Amino acid sequence: MPETFGPAFKDRDRPLLSYGLPFTESLVKHVDDVFHASRIYIICSKSLAKNTHYLADLTHALGSKVAGVRIGMKPHSLWSEILEIVKDTKKCDADLIVTLGAGSLTDAAKIVSYALANDVSAHHELDSLCPTSSHRRHGIKPSKVPVACIPTSLSGGEYSSFASATNDKTGQKHSFSEALEGPTLVILDPQLTITTPDKVWLSTGIKAVDHCVETLCSLESDDAADEDARNGLAKLIPGLIKSKQNPKDLEARLQCQLGTRDAMSACTRGVPLGASHGIGHQLNPAGVGHGETSCILNPAVCKYNYQKGANVERQNAIIRTLWEDPKAREIFDQKGLDRETADLGDLMDAIIRTLGLPRSLREFGISEEKLTDIAEHSLKDRWVNTNPAPLDKEGVLRILRMVLE
Repeated sequence: MPETFGPAFKDRDRPLLSYGLPFTESLVKHVDDVFHASRIYIICSKSLAKNTHYLADLTHALGSKVAGVRIGMKPHSLWSEILEIVKDTKKCDADLIVTLGAGSLTDAAKIVSYALANDVSAHHELDSLCPTSSHRRHGIKPSKVPVACIPTSLSGGEYSSFASATNDKTGQKHSFSEALEGPTLVILDPQLTITTPDKVWLSTGIKAVDHCVETLCSLESDDAADEDARNGLAKLIPGLIKSKQNPKDLEARLQCQLGTRDAMSACTRGVPLGASHGIGHQLNPAGVGHGETSCILNPAVCKYNYQKGANVERQNAIIRTLWEDPKAREIFDQKGLDRETADLGDLMDAIIRTLGLPRSLREFGISEEKLTDIAEHSLKDRWVNTNPAPLDKEGVLRILRMVLE
């Protein structure tokens, strides 16, 4: 397949997107013509480094330009590990950071570049870059070292100019945004993603679906974002179902990747998302995977908003779209859903269950006793505060109890 190369989004210059070539060939090419880089720092997932030849392929292709390699990070981008990488990249004077792996590495790389630009080396200094920090510094500088991402999941963070990471001293997940810049280049290689565990691939795909659904559910969306989100759903729903049926279907996997791009085009337009994302951020430190939060929360949040009458017309439009998809309709028929009575939460539940993904907090050992803390942390999240139906602590607890069992 010849390379397709250019801006990922039709109305924005960055990030650039490459697909059609093996990832090593694409990166070697663009290291020279896009970045002119000579000191490359690679952050690679531990499983890829340990169980496959892909990291060895990459370092061999880049040769003497590799200045450093970090193998593995714990989930949810811990501040302590981010600061370790800041120290390493500063030591080797990296002029390009490359990630080979899933979403936690992507967010970490973005925050590392941001930290380097602002001379951050300690927890309290990283805290000063958070928008919600009581010690927020003035004169924050934009990200410094460019980032190139080779994603193996469908989380989509490689397309955005914000990132989340967990303060391991407090257990709270924080978002970073102002002056933080997104990756310059994204390289898609569906062959590489076959190494991704099915659970990760499919659950992060539902995260991308959640980007589309919460965009289309938002009362502050616009025509351009809605079009992107509909395009994303049209690729993601059949692509995920086909990936489940045949994990080696490379065309289905590429369609999932391109659907994730469309989903991120929608939600990087500034449309505020809702409680599925906002509460989900606080489930991450409790042990729920990035994509799995959407598997658990999206149907419940859809039902809560619908019952509150917050976005009924917009949800009904998504229902019509899903019923028109042949692959989705096949699932709904198999589950015995009625087109006239099934709500959006019912349809999303059917899709998620068909993919064999988790649907309750109990599956992660989260009990009633932990819900109050999760709810209180959630109320500090910007997307809980932009949920179509206004949420207080009791509202968040109601959603959490809907998914407890």
